[in-house]
Amino acid sequence: MIENFDFNFLSIFFNYYYLQTNGSGLLGIFGIDINQFVNEEPVIKGMIPTLFLVSGFGISINFFNSIIRKKVVDQRKMKFLMEETKKWKNQKIKAVKSKDHEKILELNKKSSYINKISLEMMQMNMKPMIFTIIPVMLVFYLILPQLFGNIVALSPISLNIFPGNFFHLTCTAQQAIDLNNICTQENSVYRWAWYFLSSIAFSGIIMKITKTSMGLK
Repeated sequence: MIENFDFNFLSIFFNYYYLQTNGSGLLGIFGIDINQFVNEEPVIKGMIPTLFLVSGFGISINFFNSIIRKKVVDQRKMKFLMEETKKWKNQKIKAVKSKDHEKILELNKKSSYINKISLEMMQMNMKPMIFTIIPVMLVFYLILPQLFGNIVALSPISLNIFPGNFFHLTCTAQQAIDLNNICTQENSVYRWAWYFLSSIAFSGIIMKITKTSMGLK
């Protein structure tokens, strides 16, 4: 049901889905070959400086996204809607545990309202993308390929934890043996994936600094 969905994750996922580089992300949908964004002679060479600098870009862009989010999203309204949703969830959990059927029926009647405000929260979370998607894509496809190689690290295990075959963080064995693929070794970490992971890792801290946290204290 909508009221149980994690819109925080959904917002982050869509913010980075268009950066997918295995040919089946958003670029693949539009028939764009990611190999045209691969630079065989990047300016910055070496794994350590690449890891830190790509992380720096990811954190900077995340900070930029949070500032835009603060400007275009009504934080007071968002907090109110989240408090309403959380209050309803807590009441329902309590009613189910105590087997208060009368209270459960009363709360179920309010579920359509909760679904409505949950959908509104999702729309509010997606609104900043209108302003951020173009500058982020320009940085990622025009600047980063000139500075860094497409593969920036080697993971000891596969990081492809997302279901399906459209959102890869590391190269698969099949991609590694494909001469036409940008992967050179199994479990190599894509530049965009390290950028993504760095952004996710620091997103909570940045949201607290900019006071745009989607969570409740």
